[in-house]
Amino acid sequence: MTSGTPQLKLYNTLTRTKEPFAPLDAGNVRMYVCGPTVYDFAHIGNARPVIVFDVLFRLLRHLHGAEQVTYVRNITDVDDKINARAARDFPDLPLNDAIRQVTEKTAAQFLADAKALGTLEPNFQPRATDFVLPRPDGKPDMVNLIQSLIAKGHAYEANGEVLFDVTSMADYGQLSGRNLEDNLAGARIAVETHKKNAADFVLWKQSSPDEPGWDSPWGRGRPGWHIECSAMSAAYLGEVFDIHGGGLDLIFPHHENEIAQSRCAHGTPAMAKVWMHNGFLQVEGQKMSKSLGNFVTIHDLLETDKFGGRKWPGEVLRLAMLMTHYREPIDFSVRRLEEAAILLEKWERFAADVVPASTPEAESLTRLLEDLDTPGAIARMHSLIVDEGRAAEGLALADLLGVKIVRSLAADPEVEAKIASRLAALASKDFAGADAIRTDLAERGISLLDYKDENGNRQTKWEMKR
Repeated sequence: MTSGTPQLKLYNTLTRTKEPFAPLDAGNVRMYVCGPTVYDFAHIGNARPVIVFDVLFRLLRHLHGAEQVTYVRNITDVDDKINARAARDFPDLPLNDAIRQVTEKTAAQFLADAKALGTLEPNFQPRATDFVLPRPDGKPDMVNLIQSLIAKGHAYEANGEVLFDVTSMADYGQLSGRNLEDNLAGARIAVETHKKNAADFVLWKQSSPDEPGWDSPWGRGRPGWHIECSAMSAAYLGEVFDIHGGGLDLIFPHHENEIAQSRCAHGTPAMAKVWMHNGFLQVEGQKMSKSLGNFVTIHDLLETDKFGGRKWPGEVLRLAMLMTHYREPIDFSVRRLEEAAILLEKWERFAADVVPASTPEAESLTRLLEDLDTPGAIARMHSLIVDEGRAAEGLALADLLGVKIVRSLAADPEVEAKIASRLAALASKDFAGADAIRTDLAERGISLLDYKDENGNRQTKWEMKR
């Protein structure tokens, strides 16, 4: 951490307090965030944790060094919702082939959407199906975790399922604040008489012949939802790590049950030190629902005119999200997107031809370090950009937030040098090198157009695009 920089503070759902963040190992800061279940294109509510935890990833890299931070975001590609979607969309294919069609398409779209939102790639993006059975590399897997839970008296087999015994964990319910008696009283038991306790949850369930399944010590079946993240987080981050994130809707039962599985399997006092959750999202003041006609995907916003009669660039969507504190509910609206677009255009005018400072000053990080106060950081960024002589500092803060401010860059010799290097690469038939330069510039919002001058020599024009 840079000398003189105030310490990062994060709100911990587990303790209900805002705490100074001190990593378990300063040389290996570790964060896990629950990713998408790839049965459909990600909706705008899914975009919020993608953006929020990307800001935290960027901040941790800034404070501790990029090589000292590991960010894991999983992809759930085994789930009953996926099975149902596959059967619906590809009725003429065998189910496993249909599932592959669904998951490959939706996972690819999610990754493209995340990139369009200006996010960095996590260090690892494991798929659940790769962690069901014991692995050649010895990384933790779901079957071994379940076997450990059975051996330690925390799980049992009944009616073809393996279930976690919630009464075997004395402090089950700490994250959600639900005590065990409330969970037991509130659970439905009429159709689940094979359970020891009404609140026991599934670790492994049987698969019918036409459902996806793996051979296990309990017969052919598939894992429950919660055990997936326990296996994948342990595989890349260890038995105890620094930060676990996700949406508010995951606190119970998903995160609560992750904690139970992981702690009981590993015999540890914690799974993650800090638990962070972003708030809910509404659309134009209403809960998002297909029945209400306000269900909007990230793809819809970026590629179609289904929201407000226009397409919205990724940088506008990102800024609109960050204008509300991550723990607060957000009302996503056309008006909010318009406000973000106007702000970006204003910053572009003020910051034209300005080269960003290499890193933001400590003073500019104050709000961001206070539990990711992105609205406060954006206000600081605005004051810097519109203040003559301080725009470079404002752009450095924008870079840290991942907010792309498109500028003319006429005074940026680096861009012209890259274009010249690409032309030289093309002349020497180094097409891979030329493509790499084009891709790098495109990621910065620079579009290239090749043409031939009056003498027949290749030239390149360029323009900034939203």
